[in-house]
Amino acid sequence: MANLAQFLVETARRQPERPALRLGDQVTGYAELDERSARAAALLRAEGVRPGDRVALMLPNVPEFVVLYYGVLRAGAVVVPLNPLLKARETEFHLKDSGAVLLYEWHRAPGEGARGAAAAGVRHLAVEPADLAARLSGHEPLTEVAETGDDDVAVLLYTSGTTGRPKGASLTHGGLRHNTEVNMVSVQRMTPDDVVVGCLPLFHIFGQICTMSVAVLSGASLTLIPRFDPQAVLDAVVRDRATVFEGVPTMYAALLQHPSDADVSTLRMCISGGASLPVEILHGFERRFGCAVLEGFGMSETSPVVTFNHPDRPRKAGSVGTPIRDVQVRLLDDGGRDVAPGEVGEMAVRGPNVMKGYWNLPEETAAVLSCDGWLRTGDLARQDEDGYLYVVDRKKDMIIRGGYNVYPREIEEVLHEHPAVALAAVVPVAHARLGEEVGAAVVLRPGAEATPDELREFVRDRVAAYKYPREVWLTDKLPTGPSGKILKREITAPAG
Repeated sequence: MANLAQFLVETARRQPERPALRLGDQVTGYAELDERSARAAALLRAEGVRPGDRVALMLPNVPEFVVLYYGVLRAGAVVVPLNPLLKARETEFHLKDSGAVLLYEWHRAPGEGARGAAAAGVRHLAVEPADLAARLSGHEPLTEVAETGDDDVAVLLYTSGTTGRPKGASLTHGGLRHNTEVNMVSVQRMTPDDVVVGCLPLFHIFGQICTMSVAVLSGASLTLIPRFDPQAVLDAVVRDRATVFEGVPTMYAALLQHPSDADVSTLRMCISGGASLPVEILHGFERRFGCAVLEGFGMSETSPVVTFNHPDRPRKAGSVGTPIRDVQVRLLDDGGRDVAPGEVGEMAVRGPNVMKGYWNLPEETAAVLSCDGWLRTGDLARQDEDGYLYVVDRKKDMIIRGGYNVYPREIEEVLHEHPAVALAAVVPVAHARLGEEVGAAVVLRPGAEATPDELREFVRDRVAAYKYPREVWLTDKLPTGPSGKILKREITAPAG
């Protein structure tokens, strides 16, 4: 079995009537989801889509995303998931770069997708639930699933573009299938009895594989939340008796700060990824909600999971755990040599989950992916005597202050220990003499008070003199990306 769509086919055969998707009071069973995806494949064929063609999906977390996603794969085409909030210029770039032949856009979107598609010369179809249902009913289900090889591209996932324009990570059927299977069996241990809260965007690799794909493979139920809201998440947990919640650190921080007495005792596991989870937020969340949070590491280019705090092994707070099955991790210096135990090095990953390469970018691919399959991640980490990995920071985020290396995450952890701090982001600030100075943008907890001077002294008492932030400023919120990850590149110190 190579085609990722086979997961849905086999689960629908085993348990046709069990709920696959929930959106409020709307419930879609596995047989219905399978049939609708088969009709979607037939619709795509009628639209002229052929195996290997790229089809872009610009939809929020709604059942139609799942239907079209598996329909595209079933037809042998390649899914290009796009953020519904992209502007026309950004959409045009993604469509042209991927060579997409068709764009499906959510009908409530402001039309940026339509304008981007027009500029790119790509056919655009608005997705409205009733209209799509009517169109699907006009086509007989395409019962067969297109044959694909393990090395064939299933999903073309564009990176966030932290340096230059976004790059399309070519993720294969084999790589995505392997990551889904390992996640289900040894990481999340998902069963048909589980109910997963799906507030991570499905156009992002974390939500797409760790919630949607794992749920479909295991036969679990996926509760869709189109846009993250703490109260909506808690309501969904109570209403659907959810057992698994997956989110990024900003989501855990928001839930921790949200006033509620909701009974979430049905949760058996919470999973954090996308960025490092401050230990204080982890402990605070567990004390309040009574559910263990397991942290892992992954990225778009690795389909996504690389390491995890496995549930059958001791958990270490602050660690992203150990490599998942069949995946290797090395820590390398700038010369590509393995660093000594306990020292910081760049994470390199090899395994079936690693991308095929960046779409039509051979030089950029060669810069990060060696001929023997090692992917340089750009993340700095250290490994303890038990093999547990600790992500120190992104290599590009490291601050060099007067020749000394300062890792922002270390300073952020200290700031989160202050009782008034809700969120903190440490960033470099240009300095004429030192090159870079350490700066910190801080969001306070609701009703809490603290001055920049107080926070500066709090950190100064706890770290070496060259590390503490000389510049601290308070802000109402921090900029975040589509998955809720803090965007440090958009944080600048206030003038003066």
